[in-house]
Amino acid sequence: MAHHKSAKKRIRQDNKKRIANRYYKKSTRTAIKNLREMEEKAEAEKFLPRVISMIDRLAKRNSWHKNKAANLKGKLTRFVNALS
Repeated sequence: MAHHKSAKKRIRQDNKKRIANRYYKKSTRTAIKNLREMEEKAEAEKFLPRVISMIDRLAKRNSWHKNKAANLKGKLTRFVNALS
């Protein structure tokens, strides 16, 4: 257990960040899932920039590795382009 005031504060801050990171990661995963379930190309093309923005935000905050973000964006873009 933490004995120093600064250690207790660090624990509080980490908990807040953990909850926020969980929210952003989960909402991004849900958006990716929704995009992959789309069958209309026009709708998917409209939704893709929002998903890419979410992925970029997670990579910028180091919640996801930048290569993971790049791979996801490429795969999703290919998926949308392949829709007919």
